[in-house]
This record gives sequence, C-alpha cells and structure tokens, in this order.
Amino acid sequence: MSSYKELLAQREKLEQQIEEAKSREYAEVLNEIKQKMADYGISLTELGGGRAAKGVKAARPRAGVAPKYRDPDSGSTWSGRGKPPRWIAGLDREKFLIQK
Repeated sequence: MSSYKELLAQREKLEQQIEEAKSREYAEVLNEIKQKMADYGISLTELGGGRAAKGVKAARPRAGVAPKYRDPDSGSTWSGRGKPPRWIAGLDREKFLIQK
C-alpha cells in the first residue's frame, strides 16, 4: 500500500501530465475550430460574441424606457433611471414630470 506522500507525488506527476496533454491538444482543437469556421463561413457573432465564450450569457437587446421627465428649456428628457442630468439634479422633480 502506498504512503500518503507517495500518493501526493503521484498526483502531482499526474496533474503535470494532464496540463502537458491539455496544452498539446489545445492548439490542435483551436486550429480545427478555426478551419471549420472558415470552411462554413461561421463568424464570432454567430457563436455569441466574446462575452458568451467566457461563460456569460449573451445580452438580450433591451427595450428603451419611456422618458418620465422633460427639461422645458432644452426639451431634453430623462427616464428617471441612473444618474440625474444636470438640468434636474438637486431640483424638485415634480415640475419636470411629463404629463400623460
């Protein structure tokens, strides 16, 4: 029966072999993917872009939020979300409300 230290040494050796095999195969797999993309005309956009490749869900297009406030001087609008624009910052927002 192997001792604890012998088993740890075996595990370290196996982990090193795993990393070496992964490094060797990585280049082959990457080249194969690139070749298939070129053969079939597949773009990165069709694959979901850069963020999706890293395990993040692809962003859905967002619907715009209707404006809630209007600057009577310039006609600029603000939805009420995020940092308030200068024309409304620190003022009473009631007088800027858009009437429905």
